Amino acid sequence: MWHTAIPDLPRDAPASWQARHSSGEFRPDLDHWWRAFGDPVLNDLIERALKENLNIQMARERLQAARAVRHASRSLFWPNLNFRTYIETTPNASTGFLEVGLDSTWEFGFFGRATGNKRINLADENLAIIDAAAMRVTVVAEVARSYIELRSAQARAETLDRVVESRTHQVTLAQTRLLTHLGTPLEVDRARTELLQAQNEAAEPALTITQTRQAIAVLLGTTSPDPILLAQAKPPVLPTIEIGEVPADLVRTRPDIRRAEQNVVRAAGELGIARADLWPKLGVFATLISSTALTKTHLNDDFVFVPGPTISLPIVDWAARRQVANAREHALQASVLAYREAVIEGVAEAQTALAQFDTKSALVQNLGESLEMSARAAKSAQTLQRIGLGDGIDSANAEIIANQARLGHNLAERDRSLAYIALYKAFGGAIPPLAKDIHHQGLP
Repeated sequence: MWHTAIPDLPRDAPASWQARHSSGEFRPDLDHWWRAFGDPVLNDLIERALKENLNIQMARERLQAARAVRHASRSLFWPNLNFRTYIETTPNASTGFLEVGLDSTWEFGFFGRATGNKRINLADENLAIIDAAAMRVTVVAEVARSYIELRSAQARAETLDRVVESRTHQVTLAQTRLLTHLGTPLEVDRARTELLQAQNEAAEPALTITQTRQAIAVLLGTTSPDPILLAQAKPPVLPTIEIGEVPADLVRTRPDIRRAEQNVVRAAGELGIARADLWPKLGVFATLISSTALTKTHLNDDFVFVPGPTISLPIVDWAARRQVANAREHALQASVLAYREAVIEGVAEAQTALAQFDTKSALVQNLGESLEMSARAAKSAQTLQRIGLGDGIDSANAEIIANQARLGHNLAERDRSLAYIALYKAFGGAIPPLAKDIHHQGLP
């Protein structure tokens, strides 16, 4: 009856996601979602990061520390035993005594004090578990994001180089037309300007390639990029994914929501201790003292055993303790509101991520069709030139248009993949089972 009950945490998540258009059923794989890309290199990088990332290792050490503290706290209300030796002398200094004593005290932890301490340490351990899981989610998402951007930048650099080649060919054709009096200096200047612009654009992916390689190296806990990332490779293509009705309760796997949940448990524990401090502290003690004379005038050893209860009454500072309890009550209510806010924000972020993924998926489909049409146009222009019904300028222009469509499709595929990564990060990750307590009530 003295336990402070943990408030029932409200469920503010909707029954289902809003504005869903697809009819398929989506069952997210929170453990291995990155395998949907079907890229062995990405799979290997993530597995290595989960083992070698320094932040993940630090989170594991903090978890072990929290568990050690919780195990140590279990003995807080156990009996303790103290051993001591000291020398006493009589007031006239004629006789000295060697005293050996054993002291034992035992505080009972009544009025909810023991339960409050258990809840605080339980919440601290669970917060460490959640933080470790959250770090894994973050590291996996960052490895996947950096890898997607790296491969996309490599493909973009290759396409931009082809655009530069086409622009160079245009300059040559414009100069030839000028020499044969079929063109004008304006055409040459325009072709050179477009070539310079293409060369400037071709230099852009290099910085992204360097940054993403180094970012992956940091995530792997090293300073040197993996040699496999130095080689050119095609970006992984995410297959078609139909996302239908997703249970909104899925966001309860989000680390921020689970943190807010455990903060409620911790606040309830602190309130329980504050309320227990309004009542007396009860316990028992026992002392056994053996006294031995150090002179020949006293030859007998004396033994004294004193047991009894202990009681500490909060009389003088009771009003101050009452104010502390009031403050803890408000803090508990604030933690419940923070939990509600975390759920609402989590749902909003997941809803936005779903809408963004839908938008990017539709854009990829549209640009894919545009790419197919521009590629067919470039092929037709080359065929016409080969049979003498077209010139090199038309063929070069068609090739540039096709490469620009390829660049647009590349960026759209990258953005769709990044939206997919953001979606899973919004869902949270698979959190290991949390430590439990028999007094856990009101939690989802």
